[in-house]
Amino acid sequence: MLPATPMVSPHAQAFVDLDAVAHNTALFANRTKAAVMAVVKADGFGHGAVPVANAVLSAGATWLGVTTCAEAVHLRESGLTAPILSWMHSPFEDFGPALLAGVDLSVSSVDHLRAVAASAETLGVTAAVHLKADTGLHRNGARVTEWPELVRAARASEKAGHVHVRGMWSHLISGTDPAGTSVLTQIRLFDEAVALARHAGLRPELRHLANSVATLAAPDTHYELVRPGIGLYGVEPDPRRVHGLRGAMTLSARLIMVKRVPAGSGVSYEHDYVTGHDSTLGLVPLGYADGLPWAAAKQAEVWFAGRRYPVAGRIAMDQFVVDLGDAPARTGDEVVLFGPGDQGEPTVAEWAGWAGTVPHEIVTGVGPRVRRCYTYATAGKVEEPSRA
Repeated sequence: MLPATPMVSPHAQAFVDLDAVAHNTALFANRTKAAVMAVVKADGFGHGAVPVANAVLSAGATWLGVTTCAEAVHLRESGLTAPILSWMHSPFEDFGPALLAGVDLSVSSVDHLRAVAASAETLGVTAAVHLKADTGLHRNGARVTEWPELVRAARASEKAGHVHVRGMWSHLISGTDPAGTSVLTQIRLFDEAVALARHAGLRPELRHLANSVATLAAPDTHYELVRPGIGLYGVEPDPRRVHGLRGAMTLSARLIMVKRVPAGSGVSYEHDYVTGHDSTLGLVPLGYADGLPWAAAKQAEVWFAGRRYPVAGRIAMDQFVVDLGDAPARTGDEVVLFGPGDQGEPTVAEWAGWAGTVPHEIVTGVGPRVRRCYTYATAGKVEEPSRA
């Protein structure tokens, strides 16, 4: 059997500006007296978890947040020693590697608690856990009717030496509105949940509720720890306000073919797009298999030679066409799909709008065929570490 080789395109790249990530992290840290947990789940929102983790820790974050135990263990194996919280698990999974790596675990039910405590007892360690209360999002977390039983069970496990309840937390309903009525309601419910836990004898050092938008504009949600996510990568969480975040990812590709076509030429599948005049078409080797949303095609634009040009026709699995009009273009010329917007190029938020989705889906969707290049403006270099 031949060894597997990385399927990385030589024609496309995502430049990740780690100085922008550090700038955004410092901006969040300066908005709060709480500690900052940088959320680096989903491979750092598609930017690369390990390089991003190093950048955020250098700029004021002291915790890292991930979804799975595997993500947490990967960070530990990559040499990161900062506290890590992993928060989405099944009661039936093996918690051993995470516990041995010193990873904190979220617990949302008595079944989860028992599984973590049993694993800790077997290993002879004390598991650090964060109890999660469902304050209205109705995804993970214990509902108000389940919370008293979880608190009692956690206190019993603490007395037995199997767990230490380091934190309590919940998840806001809104990721864009820091002043909505749901925020006030969730703060009240969260405070009541913490009070009940303290009455039962638990003494959590950390309470956390705030996401990106709440960290920027809802100080009542900050408690001892905040959890910015999408904002770290330069996406403004509240589209109505600009806080000075800098976009961290620039997605670009090289044209692999250029052709001149007459007016009235249909382009791509089903000929949804027809040229209105003689035009130059450029073929871009990126498609929906690389994360470009198929639904964006009718409105999407790209940046070429100092101005925007429309995507011509449907985005295919591996490619799309851009109508360059009369612009001089050659095979190998660069096209920028999105970036921070400083020069006028489209942004992640614009692509999300064109596709009718959220910016999170755009950046996390950029696939493994797209090479990540890490830029450090202060060091004047570009590095391309391997992506495990």
